[in-house]
Amino acid sequence: MDEQLHERVREVIAGVPKGSVASYGDIAAIAGAPSPRLVGRILAEDGHDLPWHRILRSDGTPAPHLQEEQLELLRAEGVLADGNRVNLREYRWAATKSEEEPGLF
Repeated sequence: MDEQLHERVREVIAGVPKGSVASYGDIAAIAGAPSPRLVGRILAEDGHDLPWHRILRSDGTPAPHLQEEQLELLRAEGVLADGNRVNLREYRWAATKSEEEPGLF
């Protein structure tokens, strides 16, 4: 894997502020990664020191194997979920919102 891309993905994830969330796809788009899956792989292999809990699937749900812990960490930051789904319109990190496509987020 390209080391610069790896570091860029880590930097973008580190920039997601407390009380906000982003999707794997959001992070990929900002970092210039070829796919959301690469973002997930980087988090799985090298994300222990990052705010991994702020990164969700595109439908606002956490990865099933991390669901309870992730939602608990998000609640502690003021991010509420309806069941297991976070409302991305309400909590999505402002840096991921597109002015050119206002209906997208």
